[in-house]
Amino acid sequence: MTQRKGEKPTISIQEHMAIDVCPGPIQPIKQISDYFPRYPRGLPPTAPQPVGHAGPLRSALSTPAAAAAPPESDRPNEDSPERACAGASASLQAVRRDEEPDVEGYDSDDSTTLGTLEFSLQYDQENNALHCNINKAKLPVPRYKKGLKPMDHNGLSDPYVKLHLLPGASKANKLRTKTLHNTLNPVWSETLTYYGITDEDMVRKTLRISVCDEDKFRHNEFIGETRIPLKKLKPNQVKNFNNCLEKQLPVNKTEDKSLEERGRIMISLKYNTQKSCLVVGIIRCAHLAAMDANGFSDPYVKTYLKPDENKKSKHKTAVKKKTLNPEFNEEFCYDIKYADLTKKTLEVTVWDYDIGKSNDFIGGVSLGINANGERLKHWFDCLKNKDKKIERWHTLTNELPGSVND
Repeated sequence: MTQRKGEKPTISIQEHMAIDVCPGPIQPIKQISDYFPRYPRGLPPTAPQPVGHAGPLRSALSTPAAAAAPPESDRPNEDSPERACAGASASLQAVRRDEEPDVEGYDSDDSTTLGTLEFSLQYDQENNALHCNINKAKLPVPRYKKGLKPMDHNGLSDPYVKLHLLPGASKANKLRTKTLHNTLNPVWSETLTYYGITDEDMVRKTLRISVCDEDKFRHNEFIGETRIPLKKLKPNQVKNFNNCLEKQLPVNKTEDKSLEERGRIMISLKYNTQKSCLVVGIIRCAHLAAMDANGFSDPYVKTYLKPDENKKSKHKTAVKKKTLNPEFNEEFCYDIKYADLTKKTLEVTVWDYDIGKSNDFIGGVSLGINANGERLKHWFDCLKNKDKKIERWHTLTNELPGSVND
């Protein structure tokens, strides 16, 4: 091909591609891992450096003295653990210097975002009562909202507080506050009281406090809970709490269901030496299990002094309509010699009266020399203190004493 004077030399497409694809000696192709630092296990990762930009360690080495640095082939491996540790430490210090913790922007975990609850507890030892004052609930973080975790579509809740004594799976151990509507900062200032709480209960019981959202069209939603072992309380002293609400914890279901608590009953015992009789007083019941569909019961109490050979020891109180906390204040006399009391057992049962069908058994308790705990102590105190009325609270269980039938 001839070329005129003054013309630029032309290159064919074949020659052009050959030049592009053969620029020189073949270089190794970089792997994807070359673009990401390798850190030893346990070091926190730092922000990756863009390709072509010097990292904090390389910047320190990029000085005029770098001209006298050894050749690339003689440099130590940049991916070695020692070099990675140094780079990570320098980067981490730089990040700590540049960033200050933003307390208000802190995003807490579920244990705090569920909310907090302020309340106080007091054990009235003289009256065997546990007073629970539910004050208010709130959520201090995050900053864009304060109060409980919103459960409704409008971003608010209809919260109420529910108390539950554990162990005990029945409704007899549950109390609740009123419901406050459309709020994330509820203030109840409400006192709920458990009656019939003994020193034995204070050692082995735990108070579960749950905050729930009331929903008229669906099931009520759980918000959070906190649990307080009653052994932390000192008698007749108010203890204040401000606890973070936690996720729902499983209830121990390994309890013996035959000993499920069904409420409390206050019984008085007195041996009258002048009349040679045992006076049994049925004073009141508290927190009975609801047996009717309306959420209440129609309770009455029956007593037996066993063994009962003549079948004449049965006594029955009046029926109290539609209540779970009935007051009876009735007394029954059993003609018996003082020496024979050591051979007897007092059985007390509580029933729900129903019209047209069998009455429902609510709970029962037995007092005598074969009992234990508070029941045995009550019986011995009666024997030791003649002509003195001894009152005690006792726990009702769903275990039917003896073979008593209604």
